Amino acid sequence: MGYQKGSIRRAPDREIEIQDLGLVDYRETWDRQAKLAAQRADGEITDTLLLLEHPPTYTAGKRTEDSDRPTNGLPVVDIDRGGRITWHGPGQLVAYPIIQLDDPVDVVDYVRRLEEALIATCNELGLDGVGRIEGRSGVWLPAGIVNGELKPARKIAAIGIRVTRGVTMHGVSLNCNNSMEYYDHIVPCGLADAGVTTLSAELGRDVPVADARDILARHIVDAMNGDLQVAEHELG
Repeated sequence: MGYQKGSIRRAPDREIEIQDLGLVDYRETWDRQAKLAAQRADGEITDTLLLLEHPPTYTAGKRTEDSDRPTNGLPVVDIDRGGRITWHGPGQLVAYPIIQLDDPVDVVDYVRRLEEALIATCNELGLDGVGRIEGRSGVWLPAGIVNGELKPARKIAAIGIRVTRGVTMHGVSLNCNNSMEYYDHIVPCGLADAGVTTLSAELGRDVPVADARDILARHIVDAMNGDLQVAEHELG
């Protein structure tokens, strides 16, 4: 795949500041991201990683179709990231890296590094067999028989990003022990033939956000710095 090696950051000698925000409103955090991204582009702050949960919120990326939108009447926040519609809420770990990428900016490499960090996090928590599906962003489990039941391909982590002035915004969400109810009312990421799952459902034990937070943060930092190498995890 031609993955890059070494750091992807413009300033790899400076540590990434990690901020744990807890449960925070989506629009409030979007404004916070925009402010931090502008400050990073102007060299006023170092690279920053925001870790948080959101109250129940649907967000629609730039490719969202009308048919993707929720059927339960709940509002949708239309945002400036790529991708289609998704849901955020309690029990889902969200990470927003505000990273100034090195020149030349390689968005594909950046996304692959985020995927690698999510895969490594799932593996460390005991969930093997996760990986990439060609043509679909995020991290997945393959279709197959699970406990005697045929399961479709299932997304466990979503990715949606934006890069402005060489600085990243938005990021990733990892389903830990969140409710699946809200997904029943949308076509998640515009993929009607796929499912959504959580770490807790796949591992058969409760995996709260607190168990995954530090692990994901460490792997994202390592991926950005080049200490976590991107590898082949194709599911076919």
